[in-house]
Amino acid sequence: MCAVRPWRTIGAWLVAAVALLAVGQAAGGTFVNDFRVPGVESQEATDTARDHFPAFGAVDSQIVWRAPEGALDDPKRSAAVRQMLADIEKQPDVSKVDQPLPSPNGKAATTTVSYDQELGDLDTSHYERLDEAAEGTRAAGLDVEFRGMVIDLGTEPTTSAAELVGVGAALIVLIIAFGSLVAAGLPLVVAAIGIVAGTALVLLVGAVIDIPTSAPIIAVMLGLGAGIDYALFILSRFRAQLAAGDAPADAAGHASAVAGHAVVFAGGTVVVAILGLSFAGIPFVGAMGIAGAITVGVMMVAALTLLPALLGLLGHRVNALPLPKLRRTGRGRGKAAPAPRPASDDGEPAGPAQGADLTLDAHGVAAPPTDSRAAHWGDHVHRHRLVYACGATAVLIALTAPLLSLRLGNPDDGIQPPDLTQRQAYDHIADNFGPGWNAPLVITVTDAERGGAEALAAELKRDPEVARVTEPERSDDGAASLVTVVPRHAPQDKEVSDLVHRIRDDLAPRALADSGGRALVGGSTALQIDMADVVGERLPWVVLAVVGAGTLLLVGMFRAPVVALKAAVMTLLSIGVSFGVITAMFQWGWGLDLVGVDKTVPIMSAVPMLLFAVLFGLSMDYEVFLLSAIRESYEKTGDPRRAVIAGLSSTAGVITAAAVIMACVFLSFVSVPETLIKIIGIGLATAVVIDATLIRMVLVPAVMGLLGDAAWWRPGRRKEDAAAVAPGGGGDGGPGGSGGERAPVGR
Repeated sequence: MCAVRPWRTIGAWLVAAVALLAVGQAAGGTFVNDFRVPGVESQEATDTARDHFPAFGAVDSQIVWRAPEGALDDPKRSAAVRQMLADIEKQPDVSKVDQPLPSPNGKAATTTVSYDQELGDLDTSHYERLDEAAEGTRAAGLDVEFRGMVIDLGTEPTTSAAELVGVGAALIVLIIAFGSLVAAGLPLVVAAIGIVAGTALVLLVGAVIDIPTSAPIIAVMLGLGAGIDYALFILSRFRAQLAAGDAPADAAGHASAVAGHAVVFAGGTVVVAILGLSFAGIPFVGAMGIAGAITVGVMMVAALTLLPALLGLLGHRVNALPLPKLRRTGRGRGKAAPAPRPASDDGEPAGPAQGADLTLDAHGVAAPPTDSRAAHWGDHVHRHRLVYACGATAVLIALTAPLLSLRLGNPDDGIQPPDLTQRQAYDHIADNFGPGWNAPLVITVTDAERGGAEALAAELKRDPEVARVTEPERSDDGAASLVTVVPRHAPQDKEVSDLVHRIRDDLAPRALADSGGRALVGGSTALQIDMADVVGERLPWVVLAVVGAGTLLLVGMFRAPVVALKAAVMTLLSIGVSFGVITAMFQWGWGLDLVGVDKTVPIMSAVPMLLFAVLFGLSMDYEVFLLSAIRESYEKTGDPRRAVIAGLSSTAGVITAAAVIMACVFLSFVSVPETLIKIIGIGLATAVVIDATLIRMVLVPAVMGLLGDAAWWRPGRRKEDAAAVAPGGGGDGGPGGSGGERAPVGR
C-alpha cells in the first residue's frame, strides 16, 4: 500500500514529524535530572527534611571563587565578590544567596544560590546570568566556577557533532555495501526523518513524566543505529527482488513481507527489552527506557512504511549514481544486481535480466545474493564445530572476566571533562576544602528528645572517616534536626559508602539509644549509594524479565525452544563481554585516554540495567536475521548443515555492514563530554562488534552444527516433517543429493 501510494505516505510522515515537534515544544516538554529512588532511606531523609525545613532541597547552584595568586580577601577582590552577589540577588527566580564560606587555607570560598522555582521552570538563561555576573570578579583576578542543577541545565551536552560523524561513517559503509549513492542515502533519509519524529515524541512525553537530560542522547544513539540497520535489511531484499524482475511496487511489498517480518520481531524485541527497565524500581532509569523504546519503535515503523514508499517511488532508480569501483563483481562477495531488462509495452520490466544469478521460492520471492566466502567459512566451522564452539566460548569468558571486579559508583562532577565549569568547581573545592566537601552527608533526626541530635553529632566526630560535623540545626516546629557530615574522602570512594552504612547500622542507633528518635542519612552521595544497592537487588529481576520476554518472542517467531534458549545464552555472553570491557577501561584505566577521560571512575549505577536491556534487544536483531535465513533453508532442505551455511552466506554481508554502521554510530558518541554517554557508547559498540563477529560467525554456526536437527525441535514435530517440504524429500544435502537447492531463475 505504501509503495503504491508513495506521495501520500511520504507526505503523511513529513506532516506528522513537523506536527509532533511543534506540539512537543508547545507542551513545554523539558528534560530534567530527577534522581529520586522511592523506598530508600536517603529519599525518605530528603522528603522528611523538606516537610520540616521548607527551604531544604530547593533548586540551587554553587559558586566557587579561587585566587590563583595573591590573597582572596584583597579589598578589591572582596568588593568585586560583594558586587557579584548583589547582582545575583536581583536576578529572576533567585530566592536566597548565602554568605560566602572561606576555605581553611584562605585561597578559595564558596556559596549557594537558591531559587524559588522548580527545575523544570528554569532554563539556560539562569546560568548565563550567573556567568555574566562573574565578569567583574574575574577582572579582579579571581577564578569563578559554578556547579549544581541549574548549571547542569545550562550546559547540557549536544550531540550534533557525534551525529554527523556517525552518519558520515554510516554513509561510507553503505556506499561500499551498495555501490550506489542513491541506495546508500535511502537508509540515512529514513533514519533522519525517524529521528525527528522520535525526538519530538520523547519531548512530548517529557511534558508528562520526568525524562533525564541524558535520555534523548541515548535515544538518538539507539535510533540512528537501529533505523539505519532496519532500512538496510529491507533495502537489500528490495534490490534482490528488482533484479529478479519484480515491478517496483511488488518488490517493495515482497521486501516488506520477508525482511520486514524479521524487522518487526527484531524491533519488537528491542522495545520490549528496553521497556523492561521499568522493573528497575528507579524512575529515571525507567524513563530512559521509555525514551529509547519510543525512538526505536518509530524507527521500526519508518522502515516498514516510509522506506517502502520511497522504494516504490524510486523503483530501479534506487541503483542510480553507481560507483563502478565499488560495485560487487560476483566473485566471493555475491552477484551484483544486474541492470533491469527493457520494459514491456505496459511499462513494467519484462522479467529478470539475462544471467541474473538469483533464485525464487514458490511465492516468487528472490533470495538475497550469497557470499561464497561466508559459505566456505560456514562449512569450515561446521567441520571443526566442537573446536570452534569451545574456543569461542573460552575467548568470550576471558573478555568477560573483568566483570567480576565491577564496582558500582556515584556519578558526580569529578568525572566531568576537565574543561567544564562543574569539574573545575569540583576540583577547587577538593583542593581547598577537602574532597568530602563536594557532597556532604545530611542526616535528618526526627522524634528525638532534646540532646539527641547533639549526641549523634558527638558520636560522629569520633569516627576516623569524618572530617567535620556541623552543629545540629533544629526546625521551627521542633520536630526535626539536620546534621551535616563532611567525609574525608571523595563521594565516589568506597570509604564514604562504608561510612554511610556504618552510621545507619551502628553509630546512629548507639547515639540515639537514650534519647530515642530516628536518624535518616540523606544527601546526594547517600542517594547514589542507595541507588547502587537497589540496582544490585533489582538487576537479577530485570535480567529475568528481559531474557524471559525475549526468549518467548523468539519461541513465538521460530516455534523452536532450543534455538530461542541458545540465542538467549549467546546474547548473555556478548553482554558479559561488553561489561568486562567497560570495567577494564573505565574502572581499571586501560586505554582511558583514548576516550577523553582523565581518571578512572566506578561504573555508574544506572549503566548495568540500561546496557543490559539495550544490548539484549540489539543482539537479538542479528540473531533474528541470521536465524530467519537458516530456518528458511532448513524448511526447504531438511538439512541442518546446509541450512547454517546458506544462512551465513545470505546474511553475512548485510549483518557485517549493519554491525559496522552501528559500531560507528555508537563510537561517534564517545565524543560527547558526559562520561555516562562515553561508557554506554563503548559498551554498545563492543557488544555489537563481538556479536556480529565472534558470536554470529563462529559460535552460532558451531553450536548449530553440534545441535543439528535438535536445534529446530518442537513438540509434535519430527525431522521428517521438515524434510518433507524440501524438494526431493530432503536427502542428505550433499553433492548430487536432493538437498533442496532452489532452481536458478533464467536458466
